[in-house]
Amino acid sequence: MTTSHEARAPHYAITTSSYYPVISAVFVALLVISNVGATKLISFGPLIVDGGAFLFPLVYITGDVLSEVYGFKAARKTILLGFAMAILSAITFWLIQLSPSAPGWDHQAAFESILGFVPRIVLASVLGFLVGQLLNSYVLVKIKQRTNESALWFRLIGSTVVGELADTLMFCTVAFYGILTGADFVNYVVVGYVYKTLLEVVLLPITYRVIAHIKANEPSYEVHTETI
Repeated sequence: MTTSHEARAPHYAITTSSYYPVISAVFVALLVISNVGATKLISFGPLIVDGGAFLFPLVYITGDVLSEVYGFKAARKTILLGFAMAILSAITFWLIQLSPSAPGWDHQAAFESILGFVPRIVLASVLGFLVGQLLNSYVLVKIKQRTNESALWFRLIGSTVVGELADTLMFCTVAFYGILTGADFVNYVVVGYVYKTLLEVVLLPITYRVIAHIKANEPSYEVHTETI
């Protein structure tokens, strides 16, 4: 006989399925690509964003899917994997940067300007990602403990608001504070945060469909629970 607490306990799928590693791989790939794109600042009229704005919101959407379907522990495992791969990519680019150029290859300065190891950018990126993603996942799962399978929109948006805020503040401050000053810095922080948050809201119907599809095709979803 189940207790009322067990009956209300939120469900999650186990990670020994075909979906979990695929979603995790997409999550890590989006992160690494976004980190490379973030090295360029882009101006759309008075608005300033970095190149990571194109794909990085999808990292949070993928993280939402992992947290909603597989729980905090599974999402944390993927987040830490992404963190490790981000550091590995930075070290790899650094080693390539230090390696002597082949005769006739005259693009060292161009390489360094795009993929060169910039400690401040790397630190900003990995810290922002780690703090933001862990908060995003934790908040989503905590809200799910209260709402169970209802109010999916609330936990998706609520976790995004918290996670993106922490990520944006951490990254912008560590990476560009002092480089961008005054109104330009505030513009960069606010526009980046609002843009990434609104994009996730706009893509909410797609997130809903992806989550519904995975839940429907994960046989373990209805029988597995988790606590954090």
